Amino acid sequence: MMHTRHRLSILMPFSALLLVLTLILGACGSATTTGASTSSPGSLQNVSIGLGYIPDIQFAPFYVAQSKGYYKAAGLNVTLQNGIVNDVIGSMVLGHATFAFATGDEALVARSKNLNVVDVATIYQKYPVSLIVPANSPIHTLADLKGHSIGEPGPYGATHIGLLAFLSYAHLTLSDVNVKEIGFNQVAALLGHKVDAVMGYSNNEPLQLEAHNFPVRTFDISNYQPLVSNGIITTTQIWQSSPQMVNNFVQATIKGVQYTIAHPQEAVQISANYIPGLNTTQALTVLNATIPIWQSHNPFGYNDPATWQSMAQFLVAQKIIPSAQNLTAAYTNIAGA
Repeated sequence: MMHTRHRLSILMPFSALLLVLTLILGACGSATTTGASTSSPGSLQNVSIGLGYIPDIQFAPFYVAQSKGYYKAAGLNVTLQNGIVNDVIGSMVLGHATFAFATGDEALVARSKNLNVVDVATIYQKYPVSLIVPANSPIHTLADLKGHSIGEPGPYGATHIGLLAFLSYAHLTLSDVNVKEIGFNQVAALLGHKVDAVMGYSNNEPLQLEAHNFPVRTFDISNYQPLVSNGIITTTQIWQSSPQMVNNFVQATIKGVQYTIAHPQEAVQISANYIPGLNTTQALTVLNATIPIWQSHNPFGYNDPATWQSMAQFLVAQKIIPSAQNLTAAYTNIAGA
């Protein structure tokens, strides 16, 4: 997140991002951890999803699914819970939401803490974290990072996971580079030559730097270390007790993804109804950069077993989780095979 007046939106890390006041807006209508909820007047089942961030164009598929009536057609009255949340999965497990929008690595960390959660659909088919360097940088390979300074928001979230993955791939450690905690000021840090490289997102900082006529090169983590990006996570209890409801929510959301991809300009206009003060021109630029991240040769929402396995091995090697887990319980493929 860039704390500037003219920031472009960003796919935020969805846990341990900001040590700030937790804000959860619009919590009414959320289901308990049992999946039971009251019905709305139209016999719709009330469910909610914790998005873990303020209203943003990254959530366009949810806004489209809501606006187009896909959720209602699936028998659901959906509350989109916005607000910066320190632990969106933990909040869900406590009963504040039916679903959480979070990454696969967050899900495995939660499971390592005995929180029974399951990823029922991965929306972002690529982990959008990138290492960004000036176009004229001497850093041409990851091995070239040795001895250089790298700016990151802090030792948490998706950008930190990405940094560790880059270093691991290059057989480097944190002691081989000069990591600087710069907050969410990657663009300013690179423009001001305060660091040699920054950790950011392929659909955000490179676009901002380009807008400043500052050419860059990027290293996308998806080309080096398979990681499971943001998806729909629920508790194992809800998944087992209400599989049809979960499936309905997933399928309606995927319809939102597909419509957004097919009609990006309309999706931006729809999103403007949910995002106060949205700059539609910037939003369309970000959305066009985000669409390829949702797409792959797999069906929308697909959970790739090989990616989960590789990610789990990486997290164990980095001592982020204590040991290999039973991955068959960590995700499912109701979205399609």
